[in-house]
Amino acid sequence: MIAIGEYNVLKIVRHTSVGLFLGDNDGDEVLLPNKYCPQDYQLGEDIRVFVYPDNQGLKIATNLIPKILLNEFCLLKVSAVNDIGAFMDWGLDKELLVPFKEQRQKLQEGRWYIIYLYMDEKTGRLVASNKLEKYLQNEELTVEEGQEVNLMVMQKTDMGFSVIVNHKHKGLIFQNEVFRSLNIGDKLVGYVKKIREDNKLDISLQTTSFKEYNDKNTQLILTALDENSGFIALTDKSLPEDIYDLLGISKKAFKKSIGTLYKLKKIILEQEGIRKV
Repeated sequence: MIAIGEYNVLKIVRHTSVGLFLGDNDGDEVLLPNKYCPQDYQLGEDIRVFVYPDNQGLKIATNLIPKILLNEFCLLKVSAVNDIGAFMDWGLDKELLVPFKEQRQKLQEGRWYIIYLYMDEKTGRLVASNKLEKYLQNEELTVEEGQEVNLMVMQKTDMGFSVIVNHKHKGLIFQNEVFRSLNIGDKLVGYVKKIREDNKLDISLQTTSFKEYNDKNTQLILTALDENSGFIALTDKSLPEDIYDLLGISKKAFKKSIGTLYKLKKIILEQEGIRKV
Protein backbone atom coordinates (compact mmCIF):
# COMPACT_ATOMS: atom_id res chain seq x y z
CA MET A 1 0.00 0.00 0.00
CA ILE A 2 1.27 3.46 -0.90
CA ALA A 3 2.07 5.38 2.30
CA ILE A 4 0.94 9.00 2.62
CA GLY A 5 3.36 11.43 4.26
CA GLU A 6 6.35 9.21 3.56
CA TYR A 7 8.78 8.30 0.81
CA ASN A 8 7.75 5.41 -1.45
CA VAL A 9 9.77 3.48 -4.00
CA LEU A 10 7.31 2.81 -6.84
CA LYS A 11 7.40 1.50 -10.40
CA ILE A 12 6.59 3.67 -13.40
CA VAL A 13 3.44 1.96 -14.72
CA ARG A 14 2.33 4.18 -17.61
CA HIS A 15 2.63 7.62 -19.16
CA THR A 16 -0.41 9.88 -19.65
CA SER A 17 -1.01 13.46 -20.76
CA VAL A 18 -1.07 14.61 -17.12
CA GLY A 19 2.00 12.72 -15.94
CA LEU A 20 3.30 9.32 -14.90
CA PHE A 21 1.26 6.81 -12.97
CA LEU A 22 3.32 4.97 -10.38
CA GLY A 23 2.34 1.70 -8.74
CA ASP A 24 3.28 -0.67 -5.93
CA ASN A 25 3.18 -4.47 -5.72
CA ASP A 26 -0.43 -4.39 -4.46
CA GLY A 27 -1.70 -2.61 -7.54
CA ASP A 28 -2.18 0.74 -5.79
CA GLU A 29 -1.36 3.72 -8.05
CA VAL A 30 -0.58 7.41 -7.66
CA LEU A 31 -0.02 10.23 -10.16
CA LEU A 32 3.33 11.96 -10.55
CA PRO A 33 2.35 15.21 -12.36
CA ASN A 34 4.29 16.30 -15.42
CA LYS A 35 6.14 19.08 -13.57
CA TYR A 36 7.72 16.48 -11.27
CA CYS A 37 8.53 13.86 -13.93
CA PRO A 38 12.17 13.07 -14.75
CA GLN A 39 13.34 13.87 -18.27
CA ASP A 40 14.64 10.36 -18.87
CA TYR A 41 12.75 7.32 -17.64
CA GLN A 42 11.64 3.85 -18.66
CA LEU A 43 8.40 2.01 -17.94
CA GLY A 44 8.93 -0.50 -15.13
CA GLU A 45 11.72 1.61 -13.64
CA ASP A 46 11.71 2.26 -9.87
CA ILE A 47 11.46 5.84 -8.68
CA ARG A 48 11.52 7.31 -5.16
CA VAL A 49 8.82 9.88 -4.46
CA PHE A 50 7.04 11.57 -1.57
CA VAL A 51 3.26 11.06 -1.48
CA TYR A 52 0.74 13.50 0.04
CA PRO A 53 -2.95 14.44 -0.41
CA ASP A 54 -3.80 17.26 -2.83
CA ASN A 55 -6.49 19.90 -2.25
CA GLN A 56 -9.20 17.36 -3.10
CA GLY A 57 -7.75 14.79 -0.74
CA LEU A 58 -6.42 12.61 -3.58
CA LYS A 59 -2.95 11.09 -3.36
CA ILE A 60 -0.30 12.88 -5.37
CA ALA A 61 3.43 12.12 -5.79
CA THR A 62 6.31 14.58 -6.01
CA ASN A 63 10.08 14.50 -6.35
CA LEU A 64 10.34 17.62 -4.16
CA ILE A 65 11.97 17.00 -0.79
CA PRO A 66 9.73 17.79 2.21
CA LYS A 67 11.29 19.21 5.36
CA ILE A 68 9.23 16.87 7.54
CA LEU A 69 7.69 13.38 7.29
CA LEU A 70 4.61 11.87 8.91
CA ASN A 71 4.85 11.50 12.71
CA GLU A 72 7.96 13.68 12.90
CA PHE A 73 8.83 17.04 14.46
CA CYS A 74 10.53 19.91 12.63
CA LEU A 75 11.27 23.63 12.98
CA LEU A 76 9.35 25.44 10.23
CA LYS A 77 8.58 29.03 9.26
CA VAL A 78 5.06 30.45 9.12
CA SER A 79 4.50 31.77 5.61
CA ALA A 80 0.92 33.00 6.08
CA VAL A 81 -1.94 33.24 8.60
CA ASN A 82 -5.66 33.44 7.80
CA ASP A 83 -9.01 32.67 9.44
CA ILE A 84 -8.35 28.91 9.18
CA GLY A 85 -4.95 28.80 10.83
CA ALA A 86 -1.25 29.19 10.10
CA PHE A 87 0.45 27.84 6.99
CA MET A 88 4.01 26.51 7.20
CA ASP A 89 6.64 26.32 4.47
CA TRP A 90 7.59 22.65 4.40
CA GLY A 91 9.24 22.50 0.99
CA LEU A 92 6.21 21.55 -1.15
CA ASP A 93 3.95 23.61 -3.40
CA LYS A 94 1.00 23.09 -1.07
CA GLU A 95 1.75 24.64 2.32
CA LEU A 96 1.15 22.80 5.61
CA LEU A 97 -1.76 23.91 7.77
CA VAL A 98 -1.62 24.31 11.56
CA PRO A 99 -5.27 24.78 12.61
CA PHE A 100 -5.96 27.21 15.44
CA LYS A 101 -7.03 24.30 17.68
CA GLU A 102 -3.54 22.79 17.25
CA GLN A 103 -1.64 25.97 18.18
CA ARG A 104 -0.13 26.17 21.65
CA GLN A 105 -0.03 29.93 21.19
CA LYS A 106 -1.16 32.01 18.23
CA LEU A 107 1.44 31.48 15.49
CA GLN A 108 2.73 34.61 13.79
CA GLU A 109 3.70 35.08 10.17
CA GLY A 110 7.43 35.12 9.55
CA ARG A 111 8.31 33.36 12.82
CA TRP A 112 9.66 29.84 13.31
CA TYR A 113 8.00 27.11 15.39
CA ILE A 114 8.50 23.41 16.04
CA ILE A 115 5.52 21.46 14.70
CA TYR A 116 4.43 17.81 14.51
CA LEU A 117 3.05 16.28 11.30
CA TYR A 118 0.10 13.91 11.72
CA MET A 119 -2.73 12.41 9.69
CA ASP A 120 -6.20 13.81 10.35
CA GLU A 121 -8.35 10.69 10.66
CA LYS A 122 -11.55 12.50 9.66
CA THR A 123 -10.27 14.07 6.45
CA GLY A 124 -7.34 11.77 5.61
CA ARG A 125 -5.15 14.84 5.11
CA LEU A 126 -1.79 15.81 6.54
CA VAL A 127 -2.03 18.44 9.27
CA ALA A 128 0.48 19.99 11.66
CA SER A 129 0.31 20.72 15.37
CA ASN A 130 2.27 23.06 17.61
CA LYS A 131 1.02 21.29 20.77
CA LEU A 132 4.15 19.19 21.04
CA GLU A 133 3.54 17.56 24.43
CA LYS A 134 0.38 16.02 23.02
CA TYR A 135 2.46 13.87 20.68
CA LEU A 136 5.25 12.87 23.08
CA GLN A 137 4.98 9.99 25.55
CA ASN A 138 7.31 8.30 28.02
CA GLU A 139 4.90 5.65 29.29
CA GLU A 140 6.17 3.04 26.83
CA LEU A 141 9.83 3.74 26.06
CA THR A 142 11.47 2.46 22.88
CA VAL A 143 15.01 3.34 24.03
CA GLU A 144 17.42 1.99 26.63
CA GLU A 145 20.37 3.32 28.59
CA GLY A 146 23.48 3.77 26.48
CA GLN A 147 21.55 3.93 23.21
CA GLU A 148 22.41 6.50 20.57
CA VAL A 149 19.36 8.63 19.76
CA ASN A 150 18.28 11.47 17.48
CA LEU A 151 17.39 14.68 19.27
CA MET A 152 15.70 17.97 18.60
CA VAL A 153 16.05 20.86 21.06
CA MET A 154 12.50 21.75 22.14
CA GLN A 155 12.75 24.22 25.01
CA LYS A 156 15.17 25.99 27.35
CA THR A 157 14.32 25.41 31.02
CA ASP A 158 15.86 26.31 34.38
CA MET A 159 17.41 22.83 34.54
CA GLY A 160 18.75 22.71 30.99
CA PHE A 161 17.23 21.84 27.62
CA SER A 162 14.14 19.73 26.95
CA VAL A 163 14.68 17.60 23.87
CA ILE A 164 12.55 15.41 21.62
CA VAL A 165 14.03 11.89 21.49
CA ASN A 166 13.61 9.85 18.29
CA HIS A 167 10.42 11.80 17.47
CA LYS A 168 8.67 9.86 20.28
CA HIS A 169 9.84 10.73 23.78
CA LYS A 170 10.82 13.71 25.89
CA GLY A 171 14.25 13.99 27.50
CA LEU A 172 16.42 16.48 29.36
CA ILE A 173 20.01 17.62 28.91
CA PHE A 174 21.13 19.16 32.19
CA GLN A 175 22.65 22.63 31.96
CA ASN A 176 25.96 21.60 33.54
CA GLU A 177 26.43 19.00 30.78
CA VAL A 178 25.99 21.41 27.88
CA PHE A 179 29.36 22.42 26.46
CA ARG A 180 28.15 24.04 23.23
CA SER A 181 25.62 26.58 22.03
CA LEU A 182 22.12 25.12 21.59
CA ASN A 183 19.14 26.69 19.85
CA ILE A 184 15.48 25.70 19.63
CA GLY A 185 15.00 23.32 16.70
CA ASP A 186 18.63 22.13 16.56
CA LYS A 187 18.92 18.50 15.45
CA LEU A 188 21.57 16.51 17.34
CA VAL A 189 22.80 13.03 18.11
CA GLY A 190 22.93 12.11 21.78
CA TYR A 191 22.89 9.21 24.23
CA VAL A 192 20.42 7.98 26.84
CA LYS A 193 22.45 8.46 29.99
CA LYS A 194 19.82 7.36 32.48
CA ILE A 195 16.20 6.18 32.60
CA ARG A 196 14.63 7.30 35.85
CA GLU A 197 11.96 5.41 37.80
CA ASP A 198 9.23 7.64 36.35
CA ASN A 199 10.60 6.96 32.82
CA LYS A 200 12.09 10.43 32.51
CA LEU A 201 15.14 10.39 30.25
CA ASP A 202 18.49 12.00 31.09
CA ILE A 203 20.33 12.70 27.85
CA SER A 204 24.04 13.28 27.19
CA LEU A 205 25.57 14.86 24.09
CA GLN A 206 29.12 13.65 24.69
CA THR A 207 29.77 10.09 23.56
CA THR A 208 33.19 9.93 25.23
CA SER A 209 32.04 11.61 28.41
CA PHE A 210 28.93 9.45 28.45
CA LYS A 211 30.89 6.21 28.24
CA GLU A 212 33.40 7.37 30.83
CA TYR A 213 30.65 8.66 33.10
CA ASN A 214 28.99 5.24 33.03
CA ASP A 215 32.30 3.44 33.54
CA LYS A 216 32.22 0.98 36.48
CA ASN A 217 34.96 2.83 38.40
CA THR A 218 33.27 6.20 37.99
CA GLN A 219 30.01 4.79 39.31
CA LEU A 220 31.87 3.28 42.29
CA ILE A 221 33.13 6.72 43.24
CA LEU A 222 29.67 8.27 42.89
CA THR A 223 28.18 5.52 45.03
CA ALA A 224 30.86 6.03 47.70
CA LEU A 225 30.10 9.75 47.71
CA ASP A 226 26.38 9.10 48.13
CA GLU A 227 27.05 6.70 51.00
CA ASN A 228 29.28 9.21 52.79
CA SER A 229 27.14 12.35 52.68
CA GLY A 230 28.74 13.51 49.42
CA PHE A 231 32.36 13.55 50.61
CA ILE A 232 35.23 11.05 50.69
CA ALA A 233 38.69 11.81 52.08
CA LEU A 234 40.64 10.70 49.01
CA THR A 235 42.71 12.78 46.58
CA ASP A 236 45.16 12.11 43.77
CA LYS A 237 47.87 12.19 46.46
CA SER A 238 46.27 9.47 48.61
CA LEU A 239 48.09 6.19 49.13
CA PRO A 240 47.15 3.41 46.71
CA GLU A 241 46.25 1.19 49.70
CA ASP A 242 43.78 3.76 51.06
CA ILE A 243 42.09 4.07 47.67
CA TYR A 244 41.84 0.31 47.29
CA ASP A 245 40.52 -0.17 50.84
CA LEU A 246 37.64 2.24 50.21
CA LEU A 247 36.85 1.69 46.55
CA GLY A 248 38.55 -1.55 45.53
CA ILE A 249 40.24 0.07 42.52
CA SER A 250 43.80 1.10 41.65
CA LYS A 251 45.12 4.62 42.11
CA LYS A 252 45.51 4.98 38.34
CA ALA A 253 41.83 4.09 37.77
CA PHE A 254 40.81 6.42 40.60
CA LYS A 255 42.69 9.40 39.14
CA LYS A 256 41.20 8.80 35.69
CA SER A 257 37.66 8.58 37.07
CA ILE A 258 37.85 11.69 39.25
CA GLY A 259 39.26 13.53 36.23
CA THR A 260 36.15 12.55 34.26
CA LEU A 261 33.81 13.55 37.09
CA TYR A 262 35.57 16.88 37.54
CA LYS A 263 35.36 17.60 33.81
CA LEU A 264 31.63 16.87 33.90
CA LYS A 265 31.30 19.14 36.96
CA LYS A 266 30.02 16.28 39.11
CA ILE A 267 32.61 16.78 41.87
CA ILE A 268 34.68 19.49 43.52
CA LEU A 269 38.33 18.75 44.24
CA GLU A 270 39.17 19.91 47.77
CA GLN A 271 42.45 19.76 49.67
CA GLU A 272 41.20 17.00 51.99
CA GLY A 273 39.17 15.01 49.48
CA ILE A 274 36.49 15.14 46.81
CA ARG A 275 32.96 16.44 47.25
CA LYS A 276 29.91 15.72 45.09
CA VAL A 277 28.24 18.73 43.50
